[in-house]
Amino acid sequence: MAQTEPEDIAVATDEYQDSFYESLKQKGIENYDKAIVSLEKCIKLKPNDAVAYFELGKNYLKLKDYQNAQNSFEKAIQIDPKNKWYWLGIYDVSFETKNYPLAIETIQKIIPFDEEYKDDLISLYMITNQFEKALLAINEMNDKYGKSEDRERYKQQILSQGKFQNTEIDNLISQIKQNPKEESNYVNLILLYSKTAETDKALEVSKQLAKEIPTSEWAQLSLFKGHLDQNQADKAIKAMNFILSSPKIDSKIKHRTLNEFLIYVNKNPQYSSDLEIAIGYFDNDPNVDVAKEIGKFYHSKNQFENAIKYYEKHLSANSDTDRETNLLLLEAYSQAKQFEPMTKKAMTMIEVYPSQPQFYYYAGLGSNQLKQFKNAKTVLEMGLDYVVDDKKMEANFNIQLGEAYNGLGDAKKKEEYFLKANELLKQKK
Repeated sequence: MAQTEPEDIAVATDEYQDSFYESLKQKGIENYDKAIVSLEKCIKLKPNDAVAYFELGKNYLKLKDYQNAQNSFEKAIQIDPKNKWYWLGIYDVSFETKNYPLAIETIQKIIPFDEEYKDDLISLYMITNQFEKALLAINEMNDKYGKSEDRERYKQQILSQGKFQNTEIDNLISQIKQNPKEESNYVNLILLYSKTAETDKALEVSKQLAKEIPTSEWAQLSLFKGHLDQNQADKAIKAMNFILSSPKIDSKIKHRTLNEFLIYVNKNPQYSSDLEIAIGYFDNDPNVDVAKEIGKFYHSKNQFENAIKYYEKHLSANSDTDRETNLLLLEAYSQAKQFEPMTKKAMTMIEVYPSQPQFYYYAGLGSNQLKQFKNAKTVLEMGLDYVVDDKKMEANFNIQLGEAYNGLGDAKKKEEYFLKANELLKQKK
């Protein structure tokens, strides 16, 4: 279990030692060819030295000479089959060459040395779409070592396909029977039933959870969803606030709860004030940009006034120079035809990001709309210098420059820029 990295093992003869350390030196400065020459000398001196073959494999691997790398690692394994590092050499070759059947076969031989490598096996099962084997291995590892973020992500990916959900439901029911005081199994079962629209079963599990663990706060999750589905807004809001204020429930679940309520409020805007209160629970959460995400939600629904409100809320509570949020805000201003704040914001952002062409574009667009044509011309000409390999953006700059010159009464320049924009758009097609 606690095997030593082979290159740390002391070597015997002076000549062998000199050649071996020369190979390590050459490998360290990335002279892999020279390292290989030194190692071949070592092998002549000690034909059955597994360490030299292992080092030889590592150098061939660095050179992407995969066949010789594999041959060298296999020779090391023939000499010492119980050293996990040698098997890991084969695994590295198989993974880099995407020889996944060999990778799976090799990692299965490594697991007896170190069972935590079963996580690598799970990843390989996912890559090769062997989801049933992956799910079985995930549950085994969760039982033995506790849950991990990667395993939970894989499990959600598998369960999203639907056909594996019954297997997981059976697993969770079994887990609950074995350990009725483990909250997480109830919660996962509730969420699975919710996904399959089996609300009644979800509520039953919630009641069972409340009976076994009267102090549990997780039962509110299914109650919240059930109340929303039955359009019992007041009860749903009460359950939501309980969830969002709970220190026991993690932020991902809280975020999901808020998203459910956001979708509900989009159809029932009379509860917007309750949404504002709910957002407040995330003010000190560094991991979730709730206001920004809500802005994106409304943006995707073309509700630009609402999007602007939440982008501005995010910027006032965080860094007001966040590039992505400001670009989203400027687009929303543009769509909502709020050209005065758009121009002001874009000009401010030019000072922060002087080589970002989008900010010049929005400043120019806004200035044109406000009939400030001289300012539009100046800022657009400056920004155009920063447009690289983007035909559409370059065309948009030229259109706005044409508008600026039109406003300045220069019909010749207007036509020149419009023609150039048209040519760029043709090239894009």
